Amino acid sequence: MAPKEHEAMVPGTSTANIDTVSRRIPLIVAAAFFMETLDSTIITTALPAIARSLHESALSLTASVTVYLVAMTAFVPTAAWVSKRLGARKLFAGAVAVFTLASLLCGVSPSFESLIAARALQGVAAAFMSPVGRLIVLRETPKQRIIQAIGLTVWPGLIAPVIGPPLGGFITTYASWRWIFLINIPFGMIGVYLVLRFVPHDRKEPHARFDSTGFVLTGAALSGLIYGLSLVAEGERGLVLSGAFLAGGLVCGFAAVRHALRHPSPMLDLAALAFPTYALSTATAGFVARIPISMTPFLLPLMFQIGFGANAFQAGLMLLVYMAGNLAMKSVTTPILHRFGFRDVIRVNGIICVAALLACGLLSPSVPMAIIDVVLFVAGMSRSMNFTCMTSLAFADIPESMRAGATTLAAMAQQAAATMGVALAAVALGVMRNARGGTQLALVDFQRAFFVAALLMAIGVMWAMRLPRDAGAELSGRS
Repeated sequence: MAPKEHEAMVPGTSTANIDTVSRRIPLIVAAAFFMETLDSTIITTALPAIARSLHESALSLTASVTVYLVAMTAFVPTAAWVSKRLGARKLFAGAVAVFTLASLLCGVSPSFESLIAARALQGVAAAFMSPVGRLIVLRETPKQRIIQAIGLTVWPGLIAPVIGPPLGGFITTYASWRWIFLINIPFGMIGVYLVLRFVPHDRKEPHARFDSTGFVLTGAALSGLIYGLSLVAEGERGLVLSGAFLAGGLVCGFAAVRHALRHPSPMLDLAALAFPTYALSTATAGFVARIPISMTPFLLPLMFQIGFGANAFQAGLMLLVYMAGNLAMKSVTTPILHRFGFRDVIRVNGIICVAALLACGLLSPSVPMAIIDVVLFVAGMSRSMNFTCMTSLAFADIPESMRAGATTLAAMAQQAAATMGVALAAVALGVMRNARGGTQLALVDFQRAFFVAALLMAIGVMWAMRLPRDAGAELSGRS
């Protein structure tokens, strides 16, 4: 449905309130994204408390984060097919409803196994929320307003990982870890109402048969890689098994790509990768850069608790400066892109990201709080700029007829990078701990993990050097 058709269908819509209507849907989608992203990070400061309650180790409870992300990533490719079959509006509302139900199940979980199962269900629901919500926004937004619309939907990815740890710490310290899931219930119910009330009906599209082979291969590849990485942290006992899972994941990944290129209607549509700006921001430089950026919200709250001796709430509060950096950069992102263009901004901001990660690796309780605040603020600013630049640039050259497949692939790549970030952070911590012969995590393990993140970010920055000078010129207004 074209944007003009949508405007004409909204009762009472006039030229004076078109901007209000055009912002309404991105804000509704952003609210759903916020709930989805919050649940992937709010749990981090609560891991020690959940571990004690369920009689598990804190490092073992990392599975509650990774299983959510793996389930989300594995089912994201199915979103385009299901959306065509059911309609984007109906699917989006249903995904929010299932996510809310899964939150209830997480909150009342009596055991580690039941919590993991409920988190997996949450991840499946979230898999449909991300790409379908973004597709709705792109469908209802004129091209000249895409940066603003994408900017609104990017906010949850920037703010939720920062609000999550202090909120989770506060709830865990002064109430119970179970409430970090139960608070989703009223918000989820309101979200379903808003989607059904304001998102316009869309026509069901012709759809091909479900690509079950592509789904199995993609899911097996992601699961094998993530689980294999998690076993690396166990040291010698898990090396053989981790190697087997990693090898199996790589083989399935290769087979999934080959299948997608040969299948007439693949579940994972790779056609958008033919556009250089999309390929670089989604599958190469952008993907590599998102991994270390996703490691940071996971490492910081644990480092403040285990390395600095702060409680869950104090550790969460220390990240509020990080959020302030995100917010400060958000207000000036569009003017900066208009002034300098995507290529120069991505390059310079990438260097700042590397420096910020290195600085995080040098933090310790002896460092003055003012310096810690500056480091966190700059890290938040650079993270915000990277997210907005890469997400906007991905769709700079994609024609409308290819947006559904491109949106699904981009959502899967982003979630895969986030999953890899958490998994690699846990791996780095486990490897560093085992290398020094320790049995418990220490501050030095977190510091070295940040150095690993900085190295990965540097690789992403060097890869981004291939971006052409006129990349995204039409979106940035520099064409």
